[in-house]
Amino acid sequence: MAAKDVVIVTGASQGIGAAIAHAFLDRGYNVVATARSMSRSGFKASENLALVDGDIGEHSTAKHIVEAAVTSFGAIHHVVHNAGIYKAKPFTDYSAAEFRSFVSTNLEGFIFLTQLAVAQMLAQGKGGSVTTNTAALADNPIMGAPSSIPMITKGGLNAITLSLANEYAKEHIRFNAVAPGVVDSPLHEKNPKDFLKTLNPMGIVAEPKDIADAVIYLTEARYVTGEVLHVDGGAHAGKW
Repeated sequence: MAAKDVVIVTGASQGIGAAIAHAFLDRGYNVVATARSMSRSGFKASENLALVDGDIGEHSTAKHIVEAAVTSFGAIHHVVHNAGIYKAKPFTDYSAAEFRSFVSTNLEGFIFLTQLAVAQMLAQGKGGSVTTNTAALADNPIMGAPSSIPMITKGGLNAITLSLANEYAKEHIRFNAVAPGVVDSPLHEKNPKDFLKTLNPMGIVAEPKDIADAVIYLTEARYVTGEVLHVDGGAHAGKW
């Protein structure tokens, strides 16, 4: 890993995204951190950190992020798609507006930024990586946590990860995903811990650092592509 590789981290203002941004900074990366209110998140812009505010579901935001990376640091080597929204409820209770919001943030946010970032990586000619946080529930649903509609988008991200890993393997641009289980983050701040612990066989709730560690591994694992790495306390391994 070059000491000054440049990584973009989306949804970086709090929780898992903040932990990922801090992990990269601690390892000497230049980081472009983005979220709707990134500039009010407690992060301070520095010679190693650029902040971009914006809705990741807007194409204009993707352009601003890429421009910030190239202007501030001269390149893009890695992208971490952490921004995402999730809500558990019965299938028949999801509204059309909720569905569209999942598509905008989870899918369009991935597509717009990845297209521009990959074009930049191709122009640089030195490879790169894209790592996406999806969800263990996408391919291992749990009866007590119905979330079919958001999992349409998370499962789609797993699928495109494999497709793009194949498409860009010759260019050494790697695509991987982390599929988290339950994490102690703002997403679950209103859920009882005792219930959350029942959602995996280990009976524990992950910390944001657990996900950040997996993201760092995939970013730096030069021979790994097309991988969906479950960080879910064994929830994907079967019934418990």
